[in-house]
Amino acid sequence: MKRLAAIMICAVCAFIPLKAYAADAPETGAQVYVLYCPDNGEILASKNENERMKPASTTKLMTTLITLESAAKGNDIITFNKDMTAEGSSMYLKLGEQVTLRDLAVGMMMSSGNDAANAAAITIGGSSEGFAELMNERAAEIGMNNTHFVTPSGLDDDDHYSTAYDLALLMAEGLKNADFADLTSLKSAQVVFREPNDKRVTYTNHNRLLSLYEYCIGGKTGYTQAAGRCLVSAAKKDGLTLICVTLNDKSDWDDHISLYDYGFSRLKAVRSDDSEYRLDVPLVGGESDSVPVVGGKDFSATVPDDAEVERRVVLDNFLYAPIGEGRQVGRIEYRADGELLGAVPLIAAADAPERQYQRGFFDWIKDLFTHG
Repeated sequence: MKRLAAIMICAVCAFIPLKAYAADAPETGAQVYVLYCPDNGEILASKNENERMKPASTTKLMTTLITLESAAKGNDIITFNKDMTAEGSSMYLKLGEQVTLRDLAVGMMMSSGNDAANAAAITIGGSSEGFAELMNERAAEIGMNNTHFVTPSGLDDDDHYSTAYDLALLMAEGLKNADFADLTSLKSAQVVFREPNDKRVTYTNHNRLLSLYEYCIGGKTGYTQAAGRCLVSAAKKDGLTLICVTLNDKSDWDDHISLYDYGFSRLKAVRSDDSEYRLDVPLVGGESDSVPVVGGKDFSATVPDDAEVERRVVLDNFLYAPIGEGRQVGRIEYRADGELLGAVPLIAAADAPERQYQRGFFDWIKDLFTHG
């Protein structure tokens, strides 16, 4: 195989190992924290990120995600009853009022409604205990190995705990869900009640970081006296997504901004649309003199901010017929600072059949002696 081209562009592969950057990370007031990149699974900065803590209402990230997933299957109408009432923060549902499951997600994500969390839990899980089982099953699927949920709202319980790292994984999982990602990014949202049908309430998001930091794309606040101020947030800049979690942090807004500025100065997201790449490659023994070749997929990743990235097409000088459409015939390699990071396949965009020769007199003589 020979390299036909070596062109500098902004493209590399995903999930490459990155060095830790904690040494010069900004100071925070958090008891525990983590700055996490879901694009490559790296921790950029942290402090006791696996220490079990009370997560307060950041718990509702899980409750909201499960509620929205249930609503996508059937957006049931819920009648609020006495068993669903709760102390603490609320979306102020009254007995007998009716809203949908998705409306309950709005109440949780915007105003951190404990009543909304209880209503969703009882509707989906049959009880708070039944819903907690669903929460813990989902936590295990996500890889939240140091988390155990007891309540859907996050009210204090000795057996209800999580970690900064686990909550970062939860936020990353939530962002994969389009309904969740859309809801968490809103500064406010309106709920149109089904009963009374003329009631409309606009709820304001408690996550002030959406206004304080231009790159913030969502998150969830939390507070109890025992847990302190808790904040899970996500930010996206120039295609790069970061997630920050601080637990028991009196200066959480400022700390998240400082950590994000630090993270975005250390990493960059790079993209290349290889599906648009096309090349006619010389063909030997075919009905045509060449065969069209295209990139098999787009390429994207996250790399250190100072990485030099190059793209190289690797292909035989000639291809030999026959070649079927879709067959891999080469690759596009991606390198950072000279190190191979990965590759995208190059595939034939059309069939290239072998050339059929007309038989002549000498072919007839050859067959006569061979088969005679």
